[in-house]
Amino acid sequence: MSNAAAQAYARTAQTTASPREIEAQALLKAANKLQDIVSNLGRTDDEFAAALLFNRKLWAILLSAVTSDDNPQPVEVRQNIVNIGTFVLTQTAELQLNPQRDKLKPLIDINCNLAAGLSGRA
Repeated sequence: MSNAAAQAYARTAQTTASPREIEAQALLKAANKLQDIVSNLGRTDDEFAAALLFNRKLWAILLSAVTSDDNPQPVEVRQNIVNIGTFVLTQTAELQLNPQRDKLKPLIDINCNLAAGLSGRA
């Protein structure tokens, strides 16, 4: 498939994806960035920081959406997501101050598990 065709397909997929699918894709993208840091020990500190920044920004967006007054999810579900998000942001901040590849696994697992749930694969 040509590059132009791949880009057109990606644009079409984005316009037809549900919000849950988009959230799942974003979580998997963050997990992949973090996994790439774990798998490729030659990655630089800047790449490590960039992967953490992407994850932090994503979770800030997710937390903003889940705490919005117009969020239709039950309060218990929203609170669970806030608790997970608080953990993720705390871990991310700690890793930004003291980068350790071996401590990325919980963040990767959380993102993958939530993505699977959003996709209906859990």
